[in-house]
Amino acid sequence: MTNIRQLHSRDKDFDAQLERLLAWESVADTGVETTVAEILQQVRERGDAAVIEYTNRFDRRELQSAQDFCLPSEVLAAALERISSTEREALEAAAVRVREYHQRQLQQSWQYTEADGTVLGQQITPMERVGIYVPGGKASYPSSVLMNAIPAVVAGVDCVTMVVPAPDNQLNDLVLAAAAIAGVDRLYTIGGAQAVAALAYGTGSVARVDKIVGPGNIFVAAAKRAVFGQVAIDMIAGPSEILVICDGKTDPDWVAMDLLSQAEHDQQAQSILVSPDKDFLKAVADSLQRQLAELPRRDIAAESLAGRGALIAVENLDEAIVLANRIAPEHLEVSVENPERYLPQIRHAGAIFLGRHTAEALGDYCAGPNHVLPTSGTARFSSPLGVYDFQKRSSVIYCSPRGADQLGRVAATLARGEGLEAHARSAEYRVKE
Repeated sequence: MTNIRQLHSRDKDFDAQLERLLAWESVADTGVETTVAEILQQVRERGDAAVIEYTNRFDRRELQSAQDFCLPSEVLAAALERISSTEREALEAAAVRVREYHQRQLQQSWQYTEADGTVLGQQITPMERVGIYVPGGKASYPSSVLMNAIPAVVAGVDCVTMVVPAPDNQLNDLVLAAAAIAGVDRLYTIGGAQAVAALAYGTGSVARVDKIVGPGNIFVAAAKRAVFGQVAIDMIAGPSEILVICDGKTDPDWVAMDLLSQAEHDQQAQSILVSPDKDFLKAVADSLQRQLAELPRRDIAAESLAGRGALIAVENLDEAIVLANRIAPEHLEVSVENPERYLPQIRHAGAIFLGRHTAEALGDYCAGPNHVLPTSGTARFSSPLGVYDFQKRSSVIYCSPRGADQLGRVAATLARGEGLEAHARSAEYRVKE
């Protein structure tokens, strides 16, 4: 059994209660950061030897050389053959949908020519190398492989490198099969901060990448934060979140299970329901208690609901939308009649699920849009992972003689205003007398 807090937007201390509910500190453990800093330094200085040392220590492996953690493509192909036909068909169906959605995100280079013949534009190019971190061992997250690798492949990245830990030499066939389907080029069975360091700095066996994406534990998150600037990263992800807005007319069992689908992730996950219907909120609370008892991960879900969950009563749906924008959730379900009418009002959410039949879980696996989403309110300024995260933009400027004359006069004036004489003279060399 669990208790989930119940709030009302008209409560005198509602703002303070909401702030406490939403509070979450990301990677801020001094001990973790010290350990990670040491690992990063050792891998940077000693390369493969340090990667092997830490992998053997933390993952209980007996690696002798880098060859022992380099997985040939034949192993991925073999895993694809070993999984059941049902599993393979599901992976391939999800991959098709994810690929088709992300192909629509491809940006194209463009140019335009001004009247004097000057050409301006933007050139779009893919990154050369990208590293994907995927949790491993007995855990199975093939969906993370698809969501991280496919956009990179669609973007045209030259080499997609995947790292996945194999504690006690455990490797999951579904994860390996997903890598084969997604088009991963290289796979290394290493994890933790040492894998992030190998991707960021390069070793004798692991080529340095331009960007690191993918979820991991607190050590992985701390390592990604530490190497940012050396390489790009996707984000520092917090616990999973769902906010459901409901008018009270959806089956309460559906909504309760949607909340539980996030709560079972981990104890810090957050599940919030907002509704103007108090009777519906009570029905969902009752359903949560009943359905929670049937879940294999009920202890985790119960702690999540008790610690970070909430049922919030509001005056109307317009107020619910305002509250959702304030929270800026990772996942937002709008489980109401005619949900499209509210879409223009929604400004801050990682992914928006419209209608009573659109369960957030569909987005996790196979709807098509990416499930790597901003958390902890960062949807106010961040977006889902996509093809654009693996493409770069370069400005293109090609001055005609007449354009150089006109622009040179403007630039020289502004440069002297900033006290930069060399800039001014450089521009004036192209100016006609």
